[in-house]
Amino acid sequence: MIKTEYQNHVLTAYISGEIDHDSAAKIRARIDGAAQSVKPRVLCMDFSGVSFMDSSGVGLVMGRYRQMKLLGGALRVINVSDRVYRIFAMSGLEGLGVLQ
Repeated sequence: MIKTEYQNHVLTAYISGEIDHDSAAKIRARIDGAAQSVKPRVLCMDFSGVSFMDSSGVGLVMGRYRQMKLLGGALRVINVSDRVYRIFAMSGLEGLGVLQ
């Protein structure tokens, strides 16, 4: 499940539940549609409600990172659990400076 909110040029995507291959496609479509519509300066992905994530979550974040660069904006990933953070760190995502 995903809820989006746009305020002060920041689009925040509140993600909850599990992120796997199937759900990542739905989350991606929802975020991309909202970002294309409002053209935010910052896309903030809030992972506080994520209970499980596999490598599909890494792809989801990487794709949104590339999308925001194309739009001239930035990506922030916030409220990441220790378990999800380890997956991001192993993937090298930590080096992009998007994890808050």
